[in-house]
Amino acid sequence: MTAKTTKISDMIDENLKNPEFKEEYEKQMALLESAAAIMQAREAAGVTQRELAQRSGVPQATIARIERGANTSVATMTKIAMALGKKVKIEIV
Repeated sequence: MTAKTTKISDMIDENLKNPEFKEEYEKQMALLESAAAIMQAREAAGVTQRELAQRSGVPQATIARIERGANTSVATMTKIAMALGKKVKIEIV
C-alpha cells in the first residue's frame, strides 16, 4: 500500500481557511519578509552583522535575532536601514 503524500502548499491552503491560523500565518510571514529584507540589504552592502551593529548602534545580537525573524521596533529597523543607506517603508495593504 502506497502512502498518500500531501504538498505543504496544499496543507497551508487548507489551514488558511481557519481565521486563527490565517492571522498567525500572516503575522509570521510579515516577520520573515522583514528579516529577509534586512539580511539582503546587509549582504548587498557587503557588511557583517558586527559591522552593521557598529554602524547602526544596534547590538549584533539584536540584528541576528531580527534576521532570524524576531519582532523589532520601527525605531530599530530605521537605525539599521539608515546605517545601510536605506529607508524603512511601511505599507499597509
